[in-house]
Amino acid sequence: MAEHREDPPVAYEDGKPPTRRPVRSFVLREGRITPAQQRAFDAHWQRFGLDYRGTPRDLDTVFERKAPRVLEIGFGNGEALAWACEHDPERDYIGIEVHRPGVGRLMNALAEQHAQNVRVYRHDAVEVLRDEIAPGALDEVRIWFPDPWPKKRHHKRRIVQPALAELLASRMAPGGLLHLATDWAEYAEHMREVMEAAPGWHNQVAPGAYAERPDWRIQTHFERRGLRLGHGVWDLLYVRD
Repeated sequence: MAEHREDPPVAYEDGKPPTRRPVRSFVLREGRITPAQQRAFDAHWQRFGLDYRGTPRDLDTVFERKAPRVLEIGFGNGEALAWACEHDPERDYIGIEVHRPGVGRLMNALAEQHAQNVRVYRHDAVEVLRDEIAPGALDEVRIWFPDPWPKKRHHKRRIVQPALAELLASRMAPGGLLHLATDWAEYAEHMREVMEAAPGWHNQVAPGAYAERPDWRIQTHFERRGLRLGHGVWDLLYVRD
């Protein structure tokens, strides 16, 4: 039998263990940002960008009007968000994405269409929701095709978790809509299990039911490619009680 040895006590500089880093739903892999995308930050960030500052924002002041507010978490290259704000001018849109190339691409598209009703964060979505979005401020939240983190040991990184459902419920106005979509079957089941058990939400279609793709969720280039490869797509719609 191997000899059992106690590990020596760890000495911390201030006498306390370091604060454990939160589990994040993303890994920053910047990749290559094109000159055009970098120019978007130089030319358009002041117009479209919101810098995270850790305090609740007055969205009426940000948009210079009072209107229903839609938040998209993880907008990727921004194709769906650009289409939505152009075709739904009566509502204001907030996008959150951590990857610079996608944010730059979206801002160039917004500038070309002279968008007035959209602002973007390049920051962690959970921190923005927790610290910058006031209770009851949102009328809709969209989480479309988030990273499925397919390996079991990475499931804790999935953004759709009970804690997020609770946070979203606190930031959503009564009757507000949460729209989830994925092309990963096992993640669709995970999303459904989380939301069916989440207090303060009910399935708009029927308990445990998936929804048909609503007209407001356009098929992006990425999704069309997946469908050609035989991937399925699942939508879930939940309403805030």
